Amino acid sequence: MRTSLTTLQKMVENNEKIAVLTCYDATFATILENSGVDVLLVGDSLGNVLQGENTTLSVTLDDMIYHTRCVAQGTDKALIITDMPFGTYQTSPEQAFKNACKIIAAGAHMVKIEGGHIMTDTIQFLSQRGIPVCAHIGLTPQSIHQLGGYKLQGNSEKSAKLILDDAKSLEKSGANMLVMELIPAKLAKKITQTLSIPTIGIGAGNNCSGQVLVLHDMLGLFQGKKPRFIKDFMADAQSIQAAVENYVAAVKTGQFPSTEHQF
Repeated sequence: MRTSLTTLQKMVENNEKIAVLTCYDATFATILENSGVDVLLVGDSLGNVLQGENTTLSVTLDDMIYHTRCVAQGTDKALIITDMPFGTYQTSPEQAFKNACKIIAAGAHMVKIEGGHIMTDTIQFLSQRGIPVCAHIGLTPQSIHQLGGYKLQGNSEKSAKLILDDAKSLEKSGANMLVMELIPAKLAKKITQTLSIPTIGIGAGNNCSGQVLVLHDMLGLFQGKKPRFIKDFMADAQSIQAAVENYVAAVKTGQFPSTEHQF
């Protein structure tokens, strides 16, 4: 049976952690699903890990549609969320709806949109028309130039309040899920306790409803210095499937992220 928003909400109510990984093709979709991953995120991170770009900003709508279709072909149980790429939803709610429809038609069950309160009208517009939305706050990679780099967000009293207020506004506007990236664990815990929708952390501590990592990072396929919030699950595994199963188990038991992986 396909994982649904109802499934995820029940997991939250039962204090069961949600395991999420990015995925970009049918082969990995099958492996991840069979290893117990609840949600597959077709991330615009494909710009980095597949296309070799330094940011996600060059990823196109056609890229996301193609990879969503590939992932959908490899799964029949996991919930599929797809990122809406830069420039495909910011102009107007109508623009966002038109492009989200194409992503849903390709096989996604939910779209993900970056941004705080400025996105509330768009999220309300989509949700009222039957398109589930996952919001994304904290470090938002599509705003990387404005943020001045990949760095911790919400680490002052003022910025933490803004992020908390954004989270409340996004839930009120109809967001069904919230990704929080690179924010202090204490702030992420407060947001999770405040909201009723599932929260998914990446570099946001282990008090979120679930966790997400970029697949390639989880498998140790990163270049340069390893970011603090990443763990290489391939290091102690004999196969990719075993590494994914270890990741799922670590998320479900609350062993990942540990204190060394949070801020």
